[in-house]
Amino acid sequence: MSWLRLVIFDCDGVLVDSEGVSARVLRDTAAENGVEFSDTTAHEFMGRRWSDLQADFEVLCGIKFGAAWPLVMQEKLLAVMRRDGLPLCPGAREAIDAVRDLGLPYRIASNSSRAEMAGKFALCGLLPLVDGRYHSSGDGGRGKPAPDVYLAAAAAENIAPKNCLAIEDSVPGVTAAIAAGMRCLGYAHGERAAKLASLDAQPIASLFEIPAILRVALMENAA
Repeated sequence: MSWLRLVIFDCDGVLVDSEGVSARVLRDTAAENGVEFSDTTAHEFMGRRWSDLQADFEVLCGIKFGAAWPLVMQEKLLAVMRRDGLPLCPGAREAIDAVRDLGLPYRIASNSSRAEMAGKFALCGLLPLVDGRYHSSGDGGRGKPAPDVYLAAAAAENIAPKNCLAIEDSVPGVTAAIAAGMRCLGYAHGERAAKLASLDAQPIASLFEIPAILRVALMENAA
């Protein structure tokens, strides 16, 4: 029997092409408060919950934003996406289709809130495929890089973490998946790809690689 019994996708940067927008919203928020920093700096915040990155962002800006800031940022982000649209990451739908065609269950594990994910999935047309399958670290656990949301996704299918494959694009996400005891694909390019590989993620440069990887995994015997 194959070791692979459940596929767990990250949301942002894996299924929905939202990370550039998130970086822009952070950059614009800083600019509104008289602070300028590059998209590169903004991308260093990616993969974290608004609530978890708030303290570091406040240090950069020299401002205290208050307890409501995560919700304010969520609404800013969704407003931009409603205005400009939200594309899928190339190969995301094909990856989900491959999982379904192979008869595997799948889940989504994200640092985004449930409300934010619902908005994103509705905008990009994925909601019918993922409704009832997505988990937020805000449901009560710690945010990535802690493994909580990945463990919750596995528990929802009653499948052991060792039998799960996570698909991630960020350092916090890969760290969370590996800490949960899962195998992980690291979807990235350049320096970030090397960093994810150093954390024990199997590197992929395209989501279109996933169907073949799944087929190979289903032929591998469990250890």
